[in-house]
Amino acid sequence: MKTIIVTGAAYIQAYIIRIDFSDNTSRVIDFEPFLRDNLHPQWDKYNDVANFRKFKIENGNLVWGRNWDLIFPISGLYSGNLLDRCC
Repeated sequence: MKTIIVTGAAYIQAYIIRIDFSDNTSRVIDFEPFLRDNLHPQWDKYNDVANFRKFKIENGNLVWGRNWDLIFPISGLYSGNLLDRCC
């Protein structure tokens, strides 16, 4: 089985991002419920949409922050289940 990675991501609105994967599939994910329900001091700044929009793709992962403050397992992004062994 091939390893799936994130190949692209586009901000849509609020806390919603379209994520493209290496198997040519895409998923639209709303991160707001995760950020609202999983409070953590390190993630608080991403409740501000201006900071949330500063995601990037590094090494096939969708990440936030210079030191990967917030990262989700590819399996969680692919399935849409952000709680799948998060961070």
